[in-house]
Amino acid sequence: MIDLGLVAGEASGDLLGAHFVAALKQSHPHLRAAGIAGPRMVAAGVEAIYPSDKLAVNGYVEVLRHLPELLWIRSRITRHFLRERPRVFVGIDAPDFNFTLETKLKQAGIPSVHFVSPSIWAWRPERIHRIKQAVSHMLVVFPFEAQIYRDAGIPVSYVGHPLADVIPLEPDTAAARAELGLASGPVIALLPGSRLSEVARHARLMLDAAVRIRRQHADAQFVLPAASEAAARLIRQASQGLDLPLHILAGQSHIALAACDVALVASGTATLEAALFKKPMVITYRVPALTAYLMRKKALQPWIGLPNILARDFVVPERVQEAATPENLANDALAWLDDAPRREAAVETFRAMHLSLRQNASARIAEALDPYLEGA
Repeated sequence: MIDLGLVAGEASGDLLGAHFVAALKQSHPHLRAAGIAGPRMVAAGVEAIYPSDKLAVNGYVEVLRHLPELLWIRSRITRHFLRERPRVFVGIDAPDFNFTLETKLKQAGIPSVHFVSPSIWAWRPERIHRIKQAVSHMLVVFPFEAQIYRDAGIPVSYVGHPLADVIPLEPDTAAARAELGLASGPVIALLPGSRLSEVARHARLMLDAAVRIRRQHADAQFVLPAASEAAARLIRQASQGLDLPLHILAGQSHIALAACDVALVASGTATLEAALFKKPMVITYRVPALTAYLMRKKALQPWIGLPNILARDFVVPERVQEAATPENLANDALAWLDDAPRREAAVETFRAMHLSLRQNASARIAEALDPYLEGA
């Protein structure tokens, strides 16, 4: 019998899961955990029945393409957990995959906890009804989310964001640049996303923007963390023929963000990481046209980037779909580089944001799960 069942959907979920599993093991040193996990969770002691990158698809078109494999994996992992009956199951993000699984486990008497609320405050608010069927307890990372679940009668705990605990309040830019061997001059971080589909859509866009930035700042350097070797190959292909001082890193997104002056970032968790590193940024995103059309019809607010959503304002520019051009990204990045007072104001906004999210999340998650793990 396993104590803790887990499903993490992609690199960000793998990172979040690794932190709280490590915290749980302090009070439950013999904890047995298994499920769909990435390398960080495996390193924390989780048995990976399937690797988490199997679930790293997004958007209507991409999901349809991978649907048969996703349904097969979900069927197999559901049967596994129904047979093994963990004391508690935790679904980390990946709501479309996890909520169906959680519903079946909850109906079978296995408590289901979901960590990281889907963005029902941004689009598809009707999902709250499905969540109520699926979830025994919701753990939310943003303070405004808790009231939504209380109003719906769903047990909820605000735990803060684990990244706010591990990212320093004052990042050491000089040390990061020294570690990466960067010369003096502006440093621009390019973060096209962790999924291969995101890299395919955003890498060349950002690299073309980098070429334009360098026309104005000949001493500019560029760092681009690749989430995997497959992503690095795509990036190398996209950069062929470009005369750029480009440092492709094996992961190391936090070092890249610590080192940079400005970041070009694909919308997602990386935008929050950039804010926690107090870095001015330009948020961008491209999806297939059909996906964009359907998402726009369901949108409830004007922002897509987490820093802007948390600030309830366009603190940083967003360039999405048709507006996601090399010219726009380059001009927005240059505007940050040329306006020190604006950069300083953004840093102060991000510092206040960081403090509000720094809640020792891993310990709070462990506390929320402790009642389910008594005797483990």
